[in-house]
Amino acid sequence: MNKWGDKPYHSLDFEMKKRFGEKVYKIALAGGMTCPNRDGTVGRGGCIFCSGNGSGDFAVPPADSVTEQIDRGIAGISARKQVGDQFIAYFQSFTNTYAPVHVLRRLYEQAIRHPKVVMLSIATRPDCLPREVLELLSECSRVKPVMVELGLQTIHERTAALIRRGYPLEVYDAAAASLKERGIEVVTHVIAGLPHETRRDFLETVYHVGQAGSDGIKLQLLHVLRGTDLASLYQRGECGVLTMEEYIETVVAALSILPEDMVIHRLTGDGPRDLLIAPMWSCRKREVLNEIHRQMKRRNVWQGKERNRYVHERSHYHL
Repeated sequence: MNKWGDKPYHSLDFEMKKRFGEKVYKIALAGGMTCPNRDGTVGRGGCIFCSGNGSGDFAVPPADSVTEQIDRGIAGISARKQVGDQFIAYFQSFTNTYAPVHVLRRLYEQAIRHPKVVMLSIATRPDCLPREVLELLSECSRVKPVMVELGLQTIHERTAALIRRGYPLEVYDAAAASLKERGIEVVTHVIAGLPHETRRDFLETVYHVGQAGSDGIKLQLLHVLRGTDLASLYQRGECGVLTMEEYIETVVAALSILPEDMVIHRLTGDGPRDLLIAPMWSCRKREVLNEIHRQMKRRNVWQGKERNRYVHERSHYHL
């Protein structure tokens, strides 16, 4: 057994058990917010891969209060799994700092006051963290730990323009630095297989996230979902998706160049089956995870093993 337990990388499950002494589940919440990339402030229609649920396809349906959502979420997980008494309140749908501060304060305070919530997690955009919101997050972090998930996806501006991300890379860098200065954990979302990107492009994104000081990372496969602009590109043959073998190779390479202390929050994802067009193999999430673990063991690879060599040989490095 290595220093991260039974996996060759620093998993979120390992980190939460180390901090809280048991497995800690996330309760996905809907704060009732939209996104500046949908309401016309930055753009309309959102990113080209967004299904319209703002990555909240699995969130608890909205209720009268955050407390009710948490209680219902705990009950739902408890009916399927053996759980403890500690949970993460996860504001997931759309941009969860995109509201007046008094609205955010009411939502966040309900979450951190819940007796079974041990951490607050907030998914947002790097361009939606004005000073007053940062100060609110800092206040909350003095009550219970706070992590903020930033949707970066790529460092390459040509891809960012294509997917309609709506902000330049320096905005992400500044947001990550501002959160870190206030002692707030940063988790960064990146996507492998974005249109016209190579594996080298993705590894450069992953490397940058490590250099930016992000505490955690979510590695995500590009999904083509029904009703999105990406689906139109895919159906016209203007972009493709990764095979399972390509994705596994990419993830193994990415893990090998990440800092050893970075927490891996996700290695893959499974889009809503009623909307998923491609790749259909992504529905076999357990199989994908098992194969990633098998390949790392077979190749004797672990998180961070190749980071130093990659740093010194980036211009001609092959993984």
